[in-house]
Amino acid sequence: QVRLVQSGGGSVQPGGSLTLSCVASISEFSRNTLGWHRQTPGNQRELVAVITSAGTTNYATSVEGRFTISRDNAKNTVTLQMNSLKPEDTAVYYCYAFPARAWGQGTEVTVSS
Repeated sequence: QVRLVQSGGGSVQPGGSLTLSCVASISEFSRNTLGWHRQTPGNQRELVAVITSAGTTNYATSVEGRFTISRDNAKNTVTLQMNSLKPEDTAVYYCYAFPARAWGQGTEVTVSS
């Protein structure tokens, strides 16, 4: 069964840091492109960061230089390190794997003073 299980997230003050992790139960994990998306109420889910099977990364302009996506193929894990968090980063974050087409359950991140 394809499954992505997320952990991490929570509440932090502006300028703080949080780490999101996602453990995947999918075959051929290393061949999947992995991504983190986020969604706020009334808005579409947006791509935050992606890492390909070759390790190439791309980020949304809004998080470039503050967020880092990484993967550990030995542990079937993808991680999003979020630094210098801003209130506008508040959202529900989801991990995603393609071509497995699997989504994590979502994790809330709240940035507020």
